[in-house]
Amino acid sequence: MKFPGAMALAFLIALTACQRETPTRGNLDLGKVLGGQNIAGFERALDIREFRFPQDHAAHPGFRNEWWYLTGNVADEAGRFFGYQVTFFRTALTPTIAPTQSNQDEVTDPVSAQVSNWVVRDVWMAHAAVTDIKGQQHYATQRFSRANPGLAGAVIEPVRIWLEDWELSSKTNEFPWHLSVKTSDFDLDLALTPTKNLVLQGDQGLSQKSPTPGNASYYYSYSRMQTDGQLRLADQSFRVSGLSWFDREWSTSSLDANQSGWNWFSLQFDTGDDLMYYQLLDQEGRADANSQGKWIDRSGESIPIQHQDMELKVLEEWQSDAGQRYPIRWRMDYAAQARSWILQAAVKDQLMDLAVKYWEGAVEIYDPVSKKLVGRGYLEMTRLP
Repeated sequence: MKFPGAMALAFLIALTACQRETPTRGNLDLGKVLGGQNIAGFERALDIREFRFPQDHAAHPGFRNEWWYLTGNVADEAGRFFGYQVTFFRTALTPTIAPTQSNQDEVTDPVSAQVSNWVVRDVWMAHAAVTDIKGQQHYATQRFSRANPGLAGAVIEPVRIWLEDWELSSKTNEFPWHLSVKTSDFDLDLALTPTKNLVLQGDQGLSQKSPTPGNASYYYSYSRMQTDGQLRLADQSFRVSGLSWFDREWSTSSLDANQSGWNWFSLQFDTGDDLMYYQLLDQEGRADANSQGKWIDRSGESIPIQHQDMELKVLEEWQSDAGQRYPIRWRMDYAAQARSWILQAAVKDQLMDLAVKYWEGAVEIYDPVSKKLVGRGYLEMTRLP
């Protein structure tokens, strides 16, 4: 689960117009962006739909928000582990209004009519991060751009999602995909190939985030992607391999006024099983009844997880310089399968202190009885103001 800014993001783009890559801190109000305000003219995630591929890898301009999201745990030949995250966000500032034969003379708004390639209707933001587990360091940066003319976008024939020279692409519409990100602190040059079929999250891909109709996203995942390539950190280069997780969502609104954030887990076990679970939070920080997820077994078959199936207990917290507390050690009890794990942040401080502030980082999965490492994954935590 990833959520970009909207009008505030456009303001940030203006502020950072001369900065191609920036660690600029900020505080976008995700509650306003993800709520039901300013949704007129946009499509909503209301009903189960038929997913089409590769078409759905491309942009959905009728919706206000969408994102392409990769996380992974990779290691070099000596067993030195790194976590990484790369996310591309698209936000529409105005709804798409396509001129027709009957209204062509009436459409005069250049933003709606898309008269010029320089029109700013979509703005893009990308986040990239690497966690050096041995060095106990976390590196994060961001970029902003308008979409036109050709500065950012998401298309097929072939698949390509990009913001300037950061891109996720393929030579064809088939796998492997290639991820290329270059920053001052680190570079990623990775090939990604799914080892399981994609999973439609929620109810056949409709992921309901609150009881309000339309507060939902269309959501699918590749939960296990073989990952191989190069990772540069400062002046060192590593040949790495491991596993990645790809999430894809688009929506117009998601959260109700009584929801205050979420904890999102993507876990990959050494057994070949995977688990996604997002715990939505109410204003008191309690688990919301719309929390849900999927258990994906080693063959790729998935089982829905409802909020009553999952119990999460915080065992340890980390506090940011701003005073926000984030749980970094959990006990997860999955009652439906009588399974339990301890989830431990690989590095305590994996705060994404960017325009959108959140904690996102690599986690290690331990058996609570044997204390053995049984898998790795990623954890994202957001707290709305």
